[in-house]
Order: sequence, then C-alpha cells, then structure tokens
Amino acid sequence: MPRSRANPTGFDAGKLAAAAHAPVKDPWARAEAWRYTGPFTRWNRFKGSFPGLGIATVAFAVYLGYEAVFMKNDNHGHTDDVAIDEDEALEQYLPGGFGKHAQEANVDAQIRRTKRIESGSLAEQEASDSEHSSGNDEQSSDDDSDPEDEFPTSHELILKTQERAVTTLTVDPSGSRLITGSTDCTIKLHDFASMTPNTLRAFKSVDPTASKTSASSETHPVYHVEFNPLSPSQALVTCATPRAKIFSRDGEQLVEFNKGDMYLRDMHNTKGHVSEITTGCWHPADKNLCITAGTDSTLRIWDVNMKRAQKDVIVHKSRVAGSAGRTRMTAVVWGSSIQGGPNMLVAAALDGSIVMWGGEGPFTRPAAEIRDAHKKDTWTSGIDISADGRTVVTRGGDDTVKLWDTRKFKQAVSIVEHESTSSQYTSSNIKFSPNSSSILTGSQSGNLHILNPATLKPELITSVTPGSPLITVLWHEKLNQIITGSANAETHVLYNPATSNRGAAMVMSKAPKRRHIDDDPAFTTDLSQGISGDSIVNPNGLLTTDQDSTSHAARHPNVGLTASGKSRDPRRPHIPMTTPFAKSQPDELHIKNNIPLSSMRDEDPREALLKYAEKAEKDPMFTHAWKHTQPKTIYAELSEDEDEEDGPQQKRAKRG
Repeated sequence: MPRSRANPTGFDAGKLAAAAHAPVKDPWARAEAWRYTGPFTRWNRFKGSFPGLGIATVAFAVYLGYEAVFMKNDNHGHTDDVAIDEDEALEQYLPGGFGKHAQEANVDAQIRRTKRIESGSLAEQEASDSEHSSGNDEQSSDDDSDPEDEFPTSHELILKTQERAVTTLTVDPSGSRLITGSTDCTIKLHDFASMTPNTLRAFKSVDPTASKTSASSETHPVYHVEFNPLSPSQALVTCATPRAKIFSRDGEQLVEFNKGDMYLRDMHNTKGHVSEITTGCWHPADKNLCITAGTDSTLRIWDVNMKRAQKDVIVHKSRVAGSAGRTRMTAVVWGSSIQGGPNMLVAAALDGSIVMWGGEGPFTRPAAEIRDAHKKDTWTSGIDISADGRTVVTRGGDDTVKLWDTRKFKQAVSIVEHESTSSQYTSSNIKFSPNSSSILTGSQSGNLHILNPATLKPELITSVTPGSPLITVLWHEKLNQIITGSANAETHVLYNPATSNRGAAMVMSKAPKRRHIDDDPAFTTDLSQGISGDSIVNPNGLLTTDQDSTSHAARHPNVGLTASGKSRDPRRPHIPMTTPFAKSQPDELHIKNNIPLSSMRDEDPREALLKYAEKAEKDPMFTHAWKHTQPKTIYAELSEDEDEEDGPQQKRAKRG
C-alpha cells in the first residue's frame, strides 16, 4: 500500500474522532442513577399514568366472554313487555344542549287557548235553522261559514288592567298603541309590541286630573279618549271637568285647555267650558282642531296651539219649555266623506234633539235640526257618521237605535229597539265598521251586536262579558280587530288569526316571557311614590293594598316581607306605616314616647280642662295668695213662684 503523506499542518482527523467517542467519566452519574431504576423506569411510569387500566381491560374481556356464551338474545336481557315511561318533568329539567337557547313559542297552542268557547251567535243559529228547514243544505253551510270570515270574533285576548268599568278606548291609526279610560279616574297605555302572552299589562297609568300643586287633588272619571287620526302622537282626553287635555302617546300632558268664567250668562263670551265636558272628537281633515261637548249647552272648537281660548263656540238653544234655552250636549261626531265631500258636524242633546252643522262653518245657525229625535230627558250616548257621509246612527237612552239620512234629515230611516246603558254609563257608544258595512254596539247583558246598516237587523250577536254591560266598542281598520270595554273592568280584543294583523295576533305569536323579579310588584318600588305600585293610601292614612286588584301583590300581600313587615329585598327601603298625624312622621307609639304633649291632639279640650276643676277648687295654684281674703260669692235666694211671676227684669227706659 502506498504510504500516506504527512499532514503539513500536523492535524490528525483520526485522533480527533477517537477522542470524541471515548467515554467521559460523569461525577454525578451515580447520584442520578435512581431516576431511571425501580418504579421510575419508563414502563412503570407508563403504567402509573393509567391506574386500573389492566383491571378494567380484564373485566371488559370477561364481560365480552360472558355475553358471547350466555346472552344469546338480541334484547340483551330486556323483554318486549317492559316499557320505560318517559318522564316529561325530567326531560324539561335536563338541558337539551349547551350554550344559549332561544325560547320557542308554540303559536298554534297559544292561539287555540284564546279561541272563544261560544261557537255561534243567535243570529247565525236563526239563519241556519230557517235555511235547514227549507232543504238547501249547501246554501246553509256556505252562510254559516261566511260570518266567521267576515267578522273577526273567533278568538279573544282579555286585558285586565283597569280596576273599574272601562268607559272608553282608542287605538292609534297604526294599531300599535291602545289607551283605555275608566271610572277609576285613570287611563292605561298599552303597547302591543311589548306585550307577551304572560305579560298582558299596561306600560303606564296616568291620572288625567292629577295636579302637581296639591297631593290631595280631586280625581274624576274619564269619559272619552281618542287618538288624533292625522297626528297619532296626540290623544284627546275628556274627564268630568271643564278642562279638556291633550296627551302624548307616551302619557305626557301636552296641552290643557282653559276654563270659562261661570259667572257669565252669555256662553259666547266665556273662553272655555263652565261645567263638565261629556265627550269630544278630532277634526277629520285638520290635525290641529278638535271639538268638545259640555253640559253648559255648548260645543267648543279648540286649536291645540291656542289653549287660552277656544277658536269657535257653538251654543245650542233648547226649545223645551222651562229649560231657559239650555240643555246638555251628550254626544258629538265630526265626519267627512271618503269621496272628498264636505265635512259635517252632528251633535245630540239631552232634550232629545239632534243638530247638524257644516263642518267648516259658519256655526251661527244649524243646517238641520230634529227636535224629537229621541225621548226628552234621556241620554243619547252614541252617535256616528258612515264613511260616505250619507247616514248617521244614534243610540238613545229611550232604548232605541235610529238611522238617519243626512240628505233628508227629518225622519228616521230605520228604528230598532235596543236596551240602553246610558243611564248608568253615559259613554256607551255605537260605531260604524271601517267600511261602514256594519254597525257595532254593546248591550246591557254583555253581548256584542253587529247590525245591518240598512235595516238595523242583527247580523251577529255574540256574548263577550255575560252579565256585565258592554259599554264601548271599536273596530280598527288596519288590525281588523274588535276591541270592547265592559263594566267588569275587562278589555276584550276579538280577532281572527286568518284575517287579523298584528295587535292581539302578534301578542299570541310571541314566546312567553321568562319570569323576572320585576314582574312581581311586591319586589319593585315606584320611585315617584316611594311605595309599591299596587299600594294605595286609604282615607284613614294607613298603607294598605287594594283588595279588588288582580295583581300578584294584592293577592299575596305578605310575599317578600319578613315577620316585622320589612322587605326581604335589601334594595327596597323600609317604609314605616303612616298615621293620621302626618304622612312623613313615624308611628303613633314613637310620637307618644318622644314628642311631649302629643296625646293632646286626640283629646277633647273641654274634658281636658274639666278634669282639673276639682283640683283647682281645693288647691288653687294661681290664686293661693288670696285664699283667706277672697270674698265669697253670694247669690240672691229666690223662690220658684217669685221667679215665675216676676219674670226677667225689664230694662230701664231711657229718659227723654
């Protein structure tokens, strides 16, 4: 082999490789050997990471062998006769999944619950019986199905927000807000968009006659509430006062019209009503004008921008003997033709007359007048004009409903007997349907009557509040729903899921709202009053709860309170019981213990003085110094005979 040449640099690569692979003595090798021996070997550490793996593997293998040998049945020990009942409560408790879930509503079931129990009406039954007797079965079935599609009365939604009789109601043109007025002196504002099937309540309650200047101001029942058809942000409210008010759709007072001088005889010179207002309505074409009718025999036209005085006044002079030319205006309506015809103003009075003026004036003399339209001294509570402006319907206190033709305003076209409720509820109304194809009114027995506009014969008679008078009715055009107010403080919204839009149909199509602490009035506080919203202050000055209220707090007055009467909610302050002394002072025991002479407020002053009479006579305090020198009172001794004969002493005559 050829001899390798020497590296001129002196570097040997072989020696470098041998030195690199040579073992180097580690001084810590012996001390670290325990980490890789015994239980710390890799295998032992692998087995320790899965404790019981071997036992579980052996047990599972034994079970598989037992199943293969002994359990030949495909049912694995279960028989066909044994059935496992599904626990619905457990299924509702256990979550169906993880994360946030949207609450779904069973719309069909909710709407089925609102279906009215009464399937048909009296008019439908009479029509079906007569048609069945004639033998035309096909025609009878068609006629029976027509009323259900024509009138939205198959389902109903009940609102129990008022405490007394619902005398008036109105819905804005869009159908989103509902306002009800009652004899409990409040108006309730409802929003269909915010209501759910289990939260059917008003979002605000307003007392129209409440005054900020005095906490003990009088309250008066609400007679009429009406949204402005051209400006839905305004609502006209009339109560048993001479002042009409304009409220916003949120319940805020916008305008309060002026009151007239009651000492002026000529009603043309007063700047407002001098006695209570019975009703009112809006101008059909001008959003700034409205009219009110009062018991001072006047109709006053107001401009919402001029509240100090009316724009025009109409004085109705009664022709009844002994009335001095005055009467009470009971109803008024301001209508216009949908074809663009002239406006007309029609009013009814207590003397039984119906008067018509031109809608744009002048109002010095009426265009037509019927003196004996209804019986004298009966309250004609309802009046309305059809959409074409050709017919006027009135509901009088003489138990009649009459139809009048505006072109021949002398005699009634049709007359039908209908029991009146105006003697008890003066705001009982009668209304045309939106297209004037029907006439709606209530009855004393709680039935809803839908009449034919030509003959006034009933097309549908359905019971809404049996045994309780039906006071006010309204058929909304866009909602295609009928809203009624009754004497039992209930507001019924009748609808048909197939033909009605929004309103009650929208409410019942929502999912029920989850229970929240704010839904219980016992745990909430009205910041403006400092007490629960359902609590009232009775005339005796004690804090109580209205027993007639249907709220949860009224039915459970002790819920949320401790044994001492304090609230369990730490956020709600403890309000001590008010006393007859003052609403801002604590209880009577605290006053007696801390306020000197506080018991004198309840004590008779005469008895308080007489109880010291004996003590003052025996031990006088102020006249003790003159006890021995005080002269004794000596009275003249007269017999009874002398007293009777002499009589009282005569005064001495004056000398001339």
